[in-house]
Amino acid sequence: MLKRLLPLAVATFAVGTDGYVIAGLLPSIAADLDVSTSAAGQLVTVFALTMALSAPVMGALTSALDRRSALLIALGVFVAGNAATALGTSYTAVMAARVVTAVGSGVITSAASSTAAAVAVPERRGRALAFVLGGLSLATALGMPLGTLIGRTDWHITLWAVAGIGLVAAAGIAVGLPEVRLPAASLPERLRPLKQGRTLALLAVTTLAFLGAYTLYTYISPALDHATDGRKPLLTLVLLAWGAGVLAGTFAAGRLVDRHDPGRVLTGALALAVVALALTPSATRALWPALVWALVWGVAVGVVAVPQQLRLIALSPAAAPVLLGLNSSALSLGVALGGGLGGLAQEWPGLSPAELGLPAAGVTAAALLWHLGTRRAFLGTKGEGLGLRAQDRVNVR
Repeated sequence: MLKRLLPLAVATFAVGTDGYVIAGLLPSIAADLDVSTSAAGQLVTVFALTMALSAPVMGALTSALDRRSALLIALGVFVAGNAATALGTSYTAVMAARVVTAVGSGVITSAASSTAAAVAVPERRGRALAFVLGGLSLATALGMPLGTLIGRTDWHITLWAVAGIGLVAAAGIAVGLPEVRLPAASLPERLRPLKQGRTLALLAVTTLAFLGAYTLYTYISPALDHATDGRKPLLTLVLLAWGAGVLAGTFAAGRLVDRHDPGRVLTGALALAVVALALTPSATRALWPALVWALVWGVAVGVVAVPQQLRLIALSPAAAPVLLGLNSSALSLGVALGGGLGGLAQEWPGLSPAELGLPAAGVTAAALLWHLGTRRAFLGTKGEGLGLRAQDRVNVR
């Protein structure tokens, strides 16, 4: 199974590195494009918002294709977008290139998750999703810090490197991924689950959780200025600690949700994230506390996505590709809103980047309370529908 999933993990690693690395390069990009840091931060916001809005549309347009073909097309768009970003010399050009990149990224993330869920046996589905999402986590652990370090002299080099990773992922998928066909779904069919209260309740948790995380994370580089004394190698070290935490959290979540109620796993992760975010202003004053803080917060962030995906699959296994696509959009919407909220909070009421941890903790606490308030509706559904019925099985060859 891992041989089939490895190309998908490489693809999500490419997408994750691309999405995360901009936050680490924000000061350099802002200086080069002659805009403020908060304005440069909107590159993250627009990228994520485009992913959120385009994923259902592009998912519908590519649903009749086998997943290998859909992923190769999406990776082609992704590589072209990153090349255009690297060639961009103005804020407008770079913003336009990020929009193109986001269109490809949205398809890659949802298609990789739905394919992993399809090829795995039910009792190992959590670990399969964690392995593929591990590409995103590895991007935080290695791709983002190394990209930041590589781009400290010229951020364009990092974007060329990301484009190269995309090409490697495409080659791996072309050679190593079998043909996987899932039921085709039109755009109205893909949006139909949004009429169901239980689906909306789960998607709201995803949006709020990542809105909270990205209120701070979008501006993580300036937030760590005191801890790193503005030195790029030390910033890279803290980001490595955060990424290692995310990677550990993702793989731990894969095992936990296969053995325990995903709702309880999510409760613990959100509670840990609230505490870590609330401690941001004090934890980022010196290097060693910042390293511990980054590791703990990273673990909390890494756990969240896996139980959310399993809970959505449990609602309707036959509609798993659609539901996972909507979850990807909900996540991207949270990232977009978080970047916007973080930028707004710096303008009014004038919070420093490190102080963004406080509103981030508040939003994450709201996610936790919403989750706890709606969780009773899902008690008794643990494991329900996690397997595919015979008539719902996909064609894998």
